[in-house]
Amino acid sequence: MLNDAQKGKCPCGKPMIGFRMLTFWDGTKAGVRCLDEILAAVYTEGRQVSIDTAEEIVKRLEVKNYIPPSARKEYRDLLMKEYRNYVERRTQDR
Repeated sequence: MLNDAQKGKCPCGKPMIGFRMLTFWDGTKAGVRCLDEILAAVYTEGRQVSIDTAEEIVKRLEVKNYIPPSARKEYRDLLMKEYRNYVERRTQDR
């Protein structure tokens, strides 16, 4: 069962704006802030889905999130998938 933080709420019950849970391939979960805003900005810049774009997303996420150096590749791979899904959704909405 998801706890409040996993549902996008802080322990006080208020929504956490800009908070998302990421689920890695092994089932590990990590909360990140500002991912939706970063995906929107990268999309607006016209960036293609690629390793370079995923690395840029990781760099921008690091401004407000701690990303362990040992997990950087896993974040990059997952964020490339997240960005691909974002681009597909935006393309379908047109």
